[in-house]
Amino acid sequence: PSHLCLALQKSPESLKADKIDIWYLHAPERSTPHETTLRVVNNLHKKGLFRRFDISNYAVWEVAQICETCDRNGCIKSAVYQGVCNALHRAVEPKLLPCLRNYHVAFCTFNPLAEGYLTLRYTRQMLKKHDEIEKGSRFDPQRRQGQNYRRRYWNEKYFDAPDILRPVFAQEHGLTVAECALRWMLNHSLLKSEFGDAIIIGASNAAQLEGNLASLEKGPLSDDVVKSLDEGWETGGGVCAKHFH
Repeated sequence: PSHLCLALQKSPESLKADKIDIWYLHAPERSTPHETTLRVVNNLHKKGLFRRFDISNYAVWEVAQICETCDRNGCIKSAVYQGVCNALHRAVEPKLLPCLRNYHVAFCTFNPLAEGYLTLRYTRQMLKKHDEIEKGSRFDPQRRQGQNYRRRYWNEKYFDAPDILRPVFAQEHGLTVAECALRWMLNHSLLKSEFGDAIIIGASNAAQLEGNLASLEKGPLSDDVVKSLDEGWETGGGVCAKHFH
């Protein structure tokens, strides 16, 4: 809890803001009881240091415990859970999303393009060739983040999925895998705008951002494209990493 106070007190100064709009507990710190952490969070909110408190990378049982604890103690409650979900990583669907619906918590997803897998930027030939990975990039094995993403996606099964998708999208429909992945998220996944769910999209430049936004406006996909994405998920689902830390 002392680290929470220190970090939050420094953040407005770093951001040059009076207060923080959204403050995330980005991952569990399980050596401290959730109730202790949540009391500190509530006290900091009462001091006006942030507007909204959200959570990320927690297990389903922890989400339930956090929501129950907040309700019981009258503490500020998380409004949003930020987590990973995309056409090739649907681990949140069976248990987490129903839990969030029960407690009226929205879901905000990152990694809609599976860290680049759904752009076909990465190929099977890169599996054992570390020198082909740009230093400092998301899959750089020398970085902690790169190691984490490799555990999540860097395996034979996940390289099988693009092989299934590529011919269907490009040859039969003239679509890119990235476009289909974004349209699937918005139109065919279990995320729903009426629950406040949202998709975080990233871009390396303005043109890429405009392209991603344009893809999201194109509406639902055909049944055979959706079926191909389902087959891609079934291929990698057996090795799909957990959605929490």
